[in-house]
Amino acid sequence: MSLNESSSPAAGVSDRNLPVWERAVLEELALSTIREQRSRRRWSIFFRLVTLSLVLGGAAMIYMTVKGLGSDTSASEPHTALIKIDGAIDSDGDAGGERIVAALQAAFGDSGTRAVILRINSPGGSPVQSGIISDEIHRLRGANPDKPVYAVIEDLGASGAYYIAAAADQIYVNRASLVGSIGVIMEGFGATEAMQRLGIERRVIKAGENKALLDPFQPTDPAQVAHATQMVNEIHQQFIAAVRQGRGDRLRETPDMFSGLVWTGVRSVELGLADGLGTVDSVTRDLVHVDTIVDYTVRDSVAERFAKRVGVAFGAGAFRAAFQGSNLR
Repeated sequence: MSLNESSSPAAGVSDRNLPVWERAVLEELALSTIREQRSRRRWSIFFRLVTLSLVLGGAAMIYMTVKGLGSDTSASEPHTALIKIDGAIDSDGDAGGERIVAALQAAFGDSGTRAVILRINSPGGSPVQSGIISDEIHRLRGANPDKPVYAVIEDLGASGAYYIAAAADQIYVNRASLVGSIGVIMEGFGATEAMQRLGIERRVIKAGENKALLDPFQPTDPAQVAHATQMVNEIHQQFIAAVRQGRGDRLRETPDMFSGLVWTGVRSVELGLADGLGTVDSVTRDLVHVDTIVDYTVRDSVAERFAKRVGVAFGAGAFRAAFQGSNLR
């Protein structure tokens, strides 16, 4: 039987003659089929995009890994070692003592290294981390007298960053660089008046008279302030001693040199805080005479960098949802 025959009035069956409820059921079935096809098509596109992203991500990771291996291979040739010190100097950051010391040891340990350049862009940070890096530079310089260390301060080399720079054989700056801030600061805040106005009671149970040293929720204790001031002054003297040791006779001290002030690059050269104007390229070309630069800066692994780019929190949540959420409904 053909469609024409089945829909002919002679057969007694026509779409227009169907009862309303049957036509509605047929229309609903047709619409459901169309919706299901569209949904299947969208999921298919989604999974294709996910697969493509995974393939591209894997290819990028392999490329970066191979590229990194290539850099290590070239490190045996004569080269200038570059270590970047960027951002705040703290134990958890990229400019922490552990990472910079590892980079220094790798650079000095390579037989192809002719000199080490510290490219500095940092406001300083932890005096402990700065001291660790400074001490390691002095140790490695003593063990490798044929491998000089140059510090190149770009935008900023202040406080702990200058502490590190002072350990280098020579320091080079830009005319507009900010250099110095040879001082130590301990910061805090006091919230006692606000707590009184809000009717908040501070409850502290301690063993040891000074255990709650400089507690911001309690009035200041003159004896504790004096103790903290003494500690800051001791660290300041350690900083000054490191600068004097590193710069030696080149330093032309002024009354305010160790007051925490910063100077322009030009003024820092006049004061003997730096040796001249220069960049990483000019130092490599004019002093080291080896154009090849190998970057020894310790960075996150490929997986860590990838995780940071896509967002650690999102990635961790998606991973748990995908592989542990078996009871999804």
